[in-house]
Amino acid sequence: MNVLVVDDEADTESLFRQRFRKELKAGTLTLAFALSAESALESLERGAADLVLVLSDINLPGMCGVELLRRIRERYAHTAVYMIAPFNDEARCAEAERAGAAALLTKPLDFDELKRMMSALCP
Repeated sequence: MNVLVVDDEADTESLFRQRFRKELKAGTLTLAFALSAESALESLERGAADLVLVLSDINLPGMCGVELLRRIRERYAHTAVYMIAPFNDEARCAEAERAGAAALLTKPLDFDELKRMMSALCP
């Protein structure tokens, strides 16, 4: 499964690589990372056909995560998008649901639950 993680915090990459190390080592998961919505869109343009899931922070500098979600829904409808939001950001979560998020996750992430959700995308 090919996944793009979009988060402006640089340490997100090491966290995801640690939490998914077994899957990465087994070759069942490929992770790519983008530090902004704009960078994520560039990545999608280069390889959207193989991408199964985008995991995006809802709060991004520049273009927000909800706008990124809208653009992905318009151009890459086959790609699932899970939005990640702070626990108390109900308004943004509702906006993401209306924009077509496949799932809403809250911080701190429950990686066991995320893995279960991801396995349902590619049984």
